[in-house]
Amino acid sequence: MTCVDSSLWVKICGLMVPEQAVAIARQGASAIGLIGVPNSPRYVTPLQMRAISEALITADYGGVERVGVFVDASVEALREVISTGRLTTLQLHGQESPELCQQLHRSFPDVKLIKALRIRSDADLVAVQAYETVVDAILLDAYHPHMQGGTGTTLDWRLLQVFHPAKPWILAGGLNPENISTALNLLSPQGIDLSSGVELSPGNKCLHKTQTLFTALSSCKEQDLIKP
Repeated sequence: MTCVDSSLWVKICGLMVPEQAVAIARQGASAIGLIGVPNSPRYVTPLQMRAISEALITADYGGVERVGVFVDASVEALREVISTGRLTTLQLHGQESPELCQQLHRSFPDVKLIKALRIRSDADLVAVQAYETVVDAILLDAYHPHMQGGTGTTLDWRLLQVFHPAKPWILAGGLNPENISTALNLLSPQGIDLSSGVELSPGNKCLHKTQTLFTALSSCKEQDLIKP
């Protein structure tokens, strides 16, 4: 996983506009998230994903990961969108089983695989173990009964203070430039994932907020809250 300051992987998710994706990559993002869930207000089609991917590549940000976010999509549907959208990474937010994740790894060996899990209690963290051998990273998000992500709600960070999985893990759920220092003071994730916390409206990112985020992360680095 590529990281800001060689230590923290930073994904800005829910991009819909190529120019914003390039601007956020220029600010320091490790990854750009593209939502492939049709009922999401941040949904982009495979062709829109392709336009964003090609804008990043043309602007010499081809090393920034293009992460497609999906919920219970079929292997064939994923195959098509990976190709059309020029994706480098899949992020799965549904009920995808460890067996399916293993199948996806075999089917797409050059594509990174992130499994997202929504956390309510310590018991939910137990499920992580089943995925550790079949994915490249685990993403922990806040639980919502009707939404798979982008809720703007934080997890109970205290639950995660003793969380040390065998694979890199990514903190999501309600992060923003104002609370990121607090989160990183309590926790040591290998990555962070933000969406609604840096938006003007769903899918429309605020470049001032994203720049404020990267400035805050630089301060965290200076305070040794981000570990190399």
